[in-house]
Parts: sequence; structure tokens; C-alpha cells
Amino acid sequence: MTHQDIDRLVKSWIVDSATRPANPRVQEIVLRLVGDLCKAMEDLDIQPSEFWTGLEYLTAAGKANELGLLTPGLGLERFMDIRADEAEARAGLEGGTPRTIEGPLYVAGAPESTGFARLDDGSESEEAEVVFMQGTVFDAQGKPLPGAKVEVWHANLLGNYSFFDASQSHFNLRRTIITDDNGRYGFRTIMPKGYGCPPCGSTQKLLDLLGRHGQRPAHIHFFVSAEGQRKLTTQINIDGDEYLWDDFAFASREGLVPPIVRVGDAAALAEKGVDKPYASIDFDFHLHQDIAAAPSADVERLRAAA
Repeated sequence: MTHQDIDRLVKSWIVDSATRPANPRVQEIVLRLVGDLCKAMEDLDIQPSEFWTGLEYLTAAGKANELGLLTPGLGLERFMDIRADEAEARAGLEGGTPRTIEGPLYVAGAPESTGFARLDDGSESEEAEVVFMQGTVFDAQGKPLPGAKVEVWHANLLGNYSFFDASQSHFNLRRTIITDDNGRYGFRTIMPKGYGCPPCGSTQKLLDLLGRHGQRPAHIHFFVSAEGQRKLTTQINIDGDEYLWDDFAFASREGLVPPIVRVGDAAALAEKGVDKPYASIDFDFHLHQDIAAAPSADVERLRAAA
């Protein structure tokens, strides 16, 4: 069957058979996706057993709540970021802090503070390296933004996230920080570890068949927002990590790997109220002005909330 034949056939199923008012956008998308899938079935000679195996795989991935993990693993979330970058460039928005993927592990409602917060609950203090991270949120003209919202979340020493890991305390390693009068934010936390896909899960099963690993470098996630500014979804990666430029989720980007300074001076330790050397990370966020010519940077998706 030719592609033209398939287009006519699928149109007869999706469009011509409609007997009630349809949502034109949904109709357009379904027509294209079903048509492309049928063309792939024809071109690749996909057999019925292969088709149903694929459908069963997606069903199992959905039941295991892994579709949000599979999406970055196949590059789809990175592709959405590429398209968003291109849309902003067409609207004349260039520079600023690079965006990168959100991932599936954000939880709304983290405790809020102004200027500074401690993220960790102290349960891993003996084994963990202490981290202090600080910086300023700027607008596109380089002006500090007081009252900006910096939402931050990351994994613990086992690569696990609170809420999804019942062994952790409520909102461990998750906070919302409102920048101070100078647009500054800061927090104390522990050095995170990277995580891997569940070894027996749906995502890793497919990655194994593709000859790929399922590991992420250590990283810290951020949402940064302010009135009149485009919301920034990004993360920094921890320099020196084994998987820094080999992230299964394709989220590593130039400009998001800040240097880490190790501090062991006694006076500095006393000033921070710690009794062992710590890591210090300076990182500023540069936002774009929110303009009508660019598509919304606030992505609507189902997210967890405690």
C-alpha cells in the first residue's frame, strides 16, 4: 500500500466517519499520528505479534507510571526543549539561562522561605558532602529580580526523590525560595547522586534492547519564575560526574555545569555553621521577558502534589 493510499484510508476512519462535531485540533493530531503509524507498519513490515507486544509494553509502562521516564529516555522531552528554543529565537529572545528537561519527579507545594533555605533533613549528614549554592535572578536587562520564585528539588545519596521514596521525610530536598530585596537566593543541601532507571522497569527494558544505559548524572532541578518574566525550567549538573555528558535523558547542556569550589578554611566553616569542608556553587539565573510573540513557557501537565 502506498503512503497516499494510507492517507486516504486513515482520513476515512478519522475525519470522514465523524458524524458529530469534532475538536479540530485533536482530529488533526490523531489523523497525523495514526497515519504515520500505519505508514511505519507498512514500511517496516510490522507483524501483528510485534504490534501487540508494543501495545502491551506501553500498557505495562503506564501501569508502572514510567511513561514520564520513557519520554526523556527516547529524547522526546529534549526535542520539546529544542522546539521551544527555536520558537524563542524566532520571537527575538536569545541568551539567558538555558532550559532543559523537567523530568517526572517535581512535587508541588514545597515549603517556602525568603532568601535562604536548608533543603535536607539531616538524615544523610554523616555520609554526605555539604553544599551551599547561591546566586541572583536577573531579568533580560541584567536587573536583579526581588520576589522571584526559585523552586528546587533533587535526589538523595541513593538517587531517590522524596514523595516517590517513602523512606524519606516529607519534602526532603525540596524547597521554594523567594529571592530577597537584591534578587538573591541561597540554600544549603547535600551533594546529590545521579540515578538510574529501575533495572527491571519498562524504560530500562527498552533501553537494553536499544543497547543503551539508563543513568543520569547528579543534578539539581529548578523552576524559576517572576512577574512579567518567562518561566524557566532547568537544572544544573554536578561537574565531574561520570555521566555528565552521557545522560540517558539528553538533558546536559553547555552553560548548566557550574564550577564547584571546595571550602575548608576554618573561618569560612564557622561562618556557615558547619564542622567539615563543604562545596560551594555560584549560579545566576537570567530570565526572558514574557512576550506575546513566544509560546507559553508554563507547560501544562499532570504533576504530583503532596
